[in-house]
Amino acid sequence: MTNGDHHDRDNPHDENRRDTLRAWLDQARSVAEELYFARYRSTIARARRDQDDLFMLLVFSEMMGVPNPATYYTLELQPLLLERFHEWHTRMGMDHSPLDHFRCC
Repeated sequence: MTNGDHHDRDNPHDENRRDTLRAWLDQARSVAEELYFARYRSTIARARRDQDDLFMLLVFSEMMGVPNPATYYTLELQPLLLERFHEWHTRMGMDHSPLDHFRCC
């Protein structure tokens, strides 16, 4: 190895260029991902909301009189989901809480 080879490898100017190029490529990748996923964002959000609604129905179904074989496993989730219960039942088209013993509005 000659002294010139060692100098080229450790040149801070080359490292700065590499870092700048890496940062630019990361930014370009981020922009490309945004452009690609932008048209699917509402579809993905709707699918997630539908899954959340089904999950809420599963968790609170026994309280609404619908038999649920998984009640034992979902019972401990009810306190965690009560914060979102009002939003859920109004989105499902129920003006008032469907639960007799729980009034949220």
